[in-house]
Amino acid sequence: MALTVVHHPGYTIDLPANHPFPMEKFRVLRQLLGERTLACPIEWHTPQPATLESLQRVHTRDYVHAFVHGQLDRAAQRRSGFVWSEALVQRVRLETGGTLLTLEAALATGLACNSAGGTHHAHADAASGYCLINDLAVAAAHALAQGWAERVLIVDCDVHQGDGTARLFEKVPGVFTLSMHAARNFPARKAKSDLDIALPNGMQDAAYLAELTSWLPGVLAAYQPDVVLYDAGVDVHHDDRLGYLSLSSDGLYARDHYVLNLCREAAIPVAAVIGGGYDRDIIALAARHAQLHRAAADVLAAHPRFD
Repeated sequence: MALTVVHHPGYTIDLPANHPFPMEKFRVLRQLLGERTLACPIEWHTPQPATLESLQRVHTRDYVHAFVHGQLDRAAQRRSGFVWSEALVQRVRLETGGTLLTLEAALATGLACNSAGGTHHAHADAASGYCLINDLAVAAAHALAQGWAERVLIVDCDVHQGDGTARLFEKVPGVFTLSMHAARNFPARKAKSDLDIALPNGMQDAAYLAELTSWLPGVLAAYQPDVVLYDAGVDVHHDDRLGYLSLSSDGLYARDHYVLNLCREAAIPVAAVIGGGYDRDIIALAARHAQLHRAAADVLAAHPRFD
């Protein structure tokens, strides 16, 4: 069985040389995955840009219009972390479309991965922290609107709390938000997820995995989701410049394998996105993100049937 991975060359756009966001990581991740031999082959899928209708399921019409047509003021652009451009709009819509396609593929095959995604800080009417459109929220709302799912679980293991996602679904019973993050990291003012697992600075592999394994099985059993959206941010790594946790690369793999395998064994479809990662060494950073896809291939190889 092949692993579905969604990618588009448009995930990478040109930014100024000194820009802090590591835009090249998406291109390098695609290259690394093309060069590596995984436990099962990759079947590449190419997304279309997300429609305005899908964006407006979670974002206000006024915000979507301002973003698409370049009407965000300077303060809004500073909060986003990007200077507006048409290329940026296309990139964000492609990334969001990629997560939508990943969700659709996961529902068909049981497991699929995007090579981007995880923009969990975007709010209904504002961008924040390099997140302009909340792709996780758009995908969850789309699954509900299409009747593909009645209960969506978002498992967010990025080092930063998924505050935008939490606020967007605060009163939506069809979506359960779980955020496992560094307690003393961005955002300063936390939202209230359905379950927040706030971790102390410097937490290493064993303690981190003990926390994850103590909470996730119970959530799956109690909520019984029809699909899981998994944000596999690698900014929990000890070398990440914006993360305050201390996982190793082996710890990243163990985390991702555990989440994906747990869902696979429970016959719950899971759509995974790569989340945050901010090392200036782009090759090292892309290799960390590739742990997700390696773990997914290993899970598929061990459990080829989904029923």
